[in-house]
Amino acid sequence: MPQLALYTFGVLRSPLADATPLTREFYETGAAVYRRISRHPGYLAHAEPAAGDQGELFGADWGAWGDFTVPAWYDKGRTATTTALAATLSLWTGLDPAFDAVHTGLHRAALNRRHDWFERTGHPNHVFWWVSDDVTPTWRDGVSRLEHLRDHGAAPYAFTFRQAFAPDGTPITVSRRRGQGPAR
Repeated sequence: MPQLALYTFGVLRSPLADATPLTREFYETGAAVYRRISRHPGYLAHAEPAAGDQGELFGADWGAWGDFTVPAWYDKGRTATTTALAATLSLWTGLDPAFDAVHTGLHRAALNRRHDWFERTGHPNHVFWWVSDDVTPTWRDGVSRLEHLRDHGAAPYAFTFRQAFAPDGTPITVSRRRGQGPAR
């Protein structure tokens, strides 16, 4: 059965190493969101450094998730002290559980604060695509799909909640009502 891959990317207002209260708040909120999402029905896995090193993105060993990479439009630092980004790569059983996890609870509250933490870049901040159940998507896959979405719009190859597709390429309408997932 196909699985849904989700890549998210945002440019932070300040580097991850910044000691400001706003950066600490982002970290604390993110940690709580990850704990909650990892228990959400339909969640399968997310990319984590193999050694558990949360402080370094570019040099970490991500195992089957591949080398960490970012979209071409990211123009900030790439060292432990200058990196100013947040990215996730995860697997889901489908759009319904992903929609519910993103648009309810702690993650919804975090989304409401996103402009406090993230720059408005004018680029897409998430992308979905379907993978076979024996495939682990890579960071490079996520970046490629996000850049394709930016350059060509939504298609079965790379899509969003707003313009979603089933594994067979059929368009799916997503209801924006609170707590209501995609409708087929």
